[in-house]
Amino acid sequence: MIEIKAADVAKLRKVTGAGMMDCKQALTVAEGDFDKAIEEIRKKGKAIANKRADRDATEGVVISKTSADSKFGALIILNSETDFVAKNENFIKFAESILAKALETKVSTLEELKAVMMDGRTIEDQVSEQTGIIGEKIDLSVYRQIKGEKVVPYIHPGNRLATMVAFNQDVDTQVGKDIAMQIAAMAPVSIDRSDVPAEIIEKELEIGRDQARQEGKPEAMLDKIAQGKLDKFFKESTLINQSFIKDSKISVADYLKSISAQLAVTAFERHSLNV
Repeated sequence: MIEIKAADVAKLRKVTGAGMMDCKQALTVAEGDFDKAIEEIRKKGKAIANKRADRDATEGVVISKTSADSKFGALIILNSETDFVAKNENFIKFAESILAKALETKVSTLEELKAVMMDGRTIEDQVSEQTGIIGEKIDLSVYRQIKGEKVVPYIHPGNRLATMVAFNQDVDTQVGKDIAMQIAAMAPVSIDRSDVPAEIIEKELEIGRDQARQEGKPEAMLDKIAQGKLDKFFKESTLINQSFIKDSKISVADYLKSISAQLAVTAFERHSLNV
């Protein structure tokens, strides 16, 4: 029987992140072959991932960042089953390494990001391996990217909510952060009223009519009342029409104009974990 040295176990643990006993077992199965032991760890990770596929992974981290030139922004959600794992330093570093690859490759979709090679394996495979190492379901569930003349990210403390916003011209980073934080705090559904999807508008009108009807308003007045409620919805739920959180006397549109007459938001993303 081949003797498994403690130094080899420690080395395998450093390379894979797996537990000491798992590393010793993998080296035993591989008869001391280091590369085969690494493969054993990866196989075990995938097996555990398959077993945990039906688990709920609702915790995790939401992080966003921009490229060095601030013209491309990326946001990901890496889920875990527990908040304990989500706060683990190695888990956060793993999420950050995925985000770094997204910024490097500038892929368009989640499926493309999962297929990106990182340290010789796809990101999807590495996520599966992490399930085996950590012992609970890990899932890369969201990836979004936006482009602009200036893109500014914001991560709310705790890594449970992140935003990013793109502008049509270069702006001071603090101005961008003001709008990114506005998006985080006020959760707009779109940039302006013209961008609101038709199904949302119809739903809001229906809600407005139902509320007016329950209040005993005449049928002939329902549409007018619903339209008034819709206008209020536009003011509260579309970014540039919202009251600016740093000065409620002005709108976000007014704030942007105070910076530059032509300054406009061209895209934004906001994602969170149950907040």
